[in-house]
Amino acid sequence: MAVAMGLPRMMARVLIALWLSDEGRLTSAGLSDRLKVSPASVSLAVGYLIQQGLIRRERDPQRRRDVYVVDDDAWYQAIVTSAWQTLHAAETAKQAGESFGPETPVGRRLAHGGAFLERISLDVLESAERWRHLLP
Repeated sequence: MAVAMGLPRMMARVLIALWLSDEGRLTSAGLSDRLKVSPASVSLAVGYLIQQGLIRRERDPQRRRDVYVVDDDAWYQAIVTSAWQTLHAAETAKQAGESFGPETPVGRRLAHGGAFLERISLDVLESAERWRHLLP
């Protein structure tokens, strides 16, 4: 499932390991043990997954370790994070298009691409909010 999302292999393995854990939460050591990979591989993967909004990090004060958690609304968070990132890219493209000038081929291309990305991103944000109730 995660591979279809376009995740690199290790990131997909970590995400699936979290999904398949009873509590949806594991330490780095737990992930390393389950996946039979180095802590460095896990560290790289969880950093990416956190950045994408698919998991989050919690601090376990009793064990003084980080715990990685996949929430029931991880899909929502990932979609919203991605849409905001794309919306930022859209704004950058539109500004660059203005800098080049709307009468130039580069300016037109950037302005049209930015407008497209902006509209799609706003639609995705609206749709994610509309359908969020499907998640627990």
